[in-house]
Amino acid sequence: MENKLSQCFIAVDDHEKALAFYRDALGLEVRNDVGFENMRWVTVASPSQPDVEIVLELPLADPNASDADRQAVAELMAKGLLRGVIFRTDDVDATFEKVRATGADVLQEPMDQPYGVRDCAFRDPAGNMVRINQPK
Repeated sequence: MENKLSQCFIAVDDHEKALAFYRDALGLEVRNDVGFENMRWVTVASPSQPDVEIVLELPLADPNASDADRQAVAELMAKGLLRGVIFRTDDVDATFEKVRATGADVLQEPMDQPYGVRDCAFRDPAGNMVRINQPK
């Protein structure tokens, strides 16, 4: 029996801004962009990982969530406290320059880490941390 990651979720508050970051700055492909009622299902993926997708979804997309829960999640997003994602690249310096050139919010320029990678970090338009690393 084999279990593999298929999809993971990133909360975004504006799909168009998120697409500008994940598609245009990071170079991911849009796999799905489907509207249904007041929901939108947008998935992006790396061309080199066709079986793993990131779902860009509105925070607390559950239609049964309370207004208080929605407010709490919005406040966490505004502070950048929701979990992010880590990408791996074969050239972190070139990737950093490409993403920075789009005007993305830089958190950390490329640097060698003691745990064996060279990495950098950005915030996506919703405030999520996005780290990009290159194994040494």
